[in-house]
Amino acid sequence: MSHYRNDLPQLGDKVFLTDSGLETTLIFEEGLSLPCFAAFDLLRTEEGKQVLRRYFERHLDIACECRMGFILESPTWRANPDWGSQMDYDTYALAEANRQAIHLMLTLRDAYDSAAMPVVVSGNLGPRGDGYIVSESMTKEQARDYHAGQVAVFREAGADMVAAFTINYAEEGIGIATAAREAGMPVAISFTLETDGRLPSTESLSAAIARTDEATDGYASYYMINCAHPEHFENVLGERESWTHRIRGLRANASRRSHAELDESVDLDSGDPHELAEQYRALKTLLPRLSVVGGCCGTDHRHIHAIGRVCGHGIA
Repeated sequence: MSHYRNDLPQLGDKVFLTDSGLETTLIFEEGLSLPCFAAFDLLRTEEGKQVLRRYFERHLDIACECRMGFILESPTWRANPDWGSQMDYDTYALAEANRQAIHLMLTLRDAYDSAAMPVVVSGNLGPRGDGYIVSESMTKEQARDYHAGQVAVFREAGADMVAAFTINYAEEGIGIATAAREAGMPVAISFTLETDGRLPSTESLSAAIARTDEATDGYASYYMINCAHPEHFENVLGERESWTHRIRGLRANASRRSHAELDESVDLDSGDPHELAEQYRALKTLLPRLSVVGGCCGTDHRHIHAIGRVCGHGIA
């Protein structure tokens, strides 16, 4: 059952941690094979569930040490119909995987949640296609219809909210926000950016946020940036620009590599955890409402620990 659906605590002054690069950690550090980069496939077995549990427990322990809240993002970024069909998941099996993922998050929430450390369960969904390339775009209506089923499962399973990551064009973000609104679910939309600070669609971040807000009456609880290094987008975040107040979350890459370079990488570029944490500190002046911090490609618990130490008592 949801705890925070009607009152998301990360919308207040407290800073919340979330996890790191789940898929890159499992592949490059745990030595696991993830078909289609899909962590949810681990839910097929008890052993796989334990791998996921250990991963999230390690991050929750860091939040506890740093006296921060935590956003538990379900391992369902790839658990949508197009990606699921590539792994022989039919509609029922895919819905069951999404339900199991939320159930795992709820059991972790119950073990850690407290007044001092609120733990929010978020149903994580990703783009229909490749997160780095806009190959076949949908209309906002098509995107709503496509993602509505996964959003509905998240609601029924007891998630507090929905978060969409690595969204690379505004229409898909609009469709997801609309599906969430129709389901009565809070939603965060996270856009990914290229090395020039623009979406892969070439639209500016400010324009994508403005269009999504305009099309949905500002329904999204907040926006995020993920899967880009801070140096790729810091120059587009003008100080005191009102649209930056809509951005509350950041899950940056440790790597400075472009999306094209990351796609072709056979090694993990984990960068410098302490350097990344200091870049988060610096970004606070450009993102005055930043309240959710975590990692993306190339990051692991070391980066989250460094970020937590910088952000745990408020980003100075």
